[in-house]
Amino acid sequence: MSGTTPAASSADLMVDLIISLDGYASAEGWPGWWGLEGPEYLAWLGQEGEKGYTFLFGANTYRLMSSMSEDAAAGGSGFSDDEGASLTGLAAVPKVVFSSTLQAPLTWPNSKLVTGDAVEAVTEMKRNGTGPLSTLGSLSLCRSLLAAGLVDRFRVVVFPVITGRTGRERIYDGYPDVSLEMVGSRTFDGRLQMLEYVPTVLSGPPGSSTT
Repeated sequence: MSGTTPAASSADLMVDLIISLDGYASAEGWPGWWGLEGPEYLAWLGQEGEKGYTFLFGANTYRLMSSMSEDAAAGGSGFSDDEGASLTGLAAVPKVVFSSTLQAPLTWPNSKLVTGDAVEAVTEMKRNGTGPLSTLGSLSLCRSLLAAGLVDRFRVVVFPVITGRTGRERIYDGYPDVSLEMVGSRTFDGRLQMLEYVPTVLSGPPGSSTT
């Protein structure tokens, strides 16, 4: 499987996460990407952004990413050239934001606000075949979509850090039991490990009468 990533179908939904080895999404006092993003990984992010995904956001991630994208576009933000290009490029891609607190119109270009139930909305998007879908951060949204059985691919990029003392946003708390079939893997910059799976939500341990 090394180095492979099969293409998604037109209606596939991917949950796409970055994690520390101990399962955190971020850590207090650490920079973004734990300071370990490299040119190979950033180039891959740029390539992924050109695959026609519609990105799905919760409100908190939308606020964070839209602010970072605007700062990068303004220049002088401290981002590297590759980081800035990755962030500003998000303005051009279609985005759907699920929130009951944000108000339309959203200021980040190509962003659509959905105030209703996210599971119902994504189910309809998949039914209509609106194109490949991918989450970006948005941990609560990812959890809800996975629990509802809507996720076709589950992809994580594991960063080689353990943030037991400073880690924030535990990713897997509240998840159902899930079996994972690996369908792709890749190493970036000799230190970041991408793992891609087809998930199956379980109602009980494998082999039990409730599976």
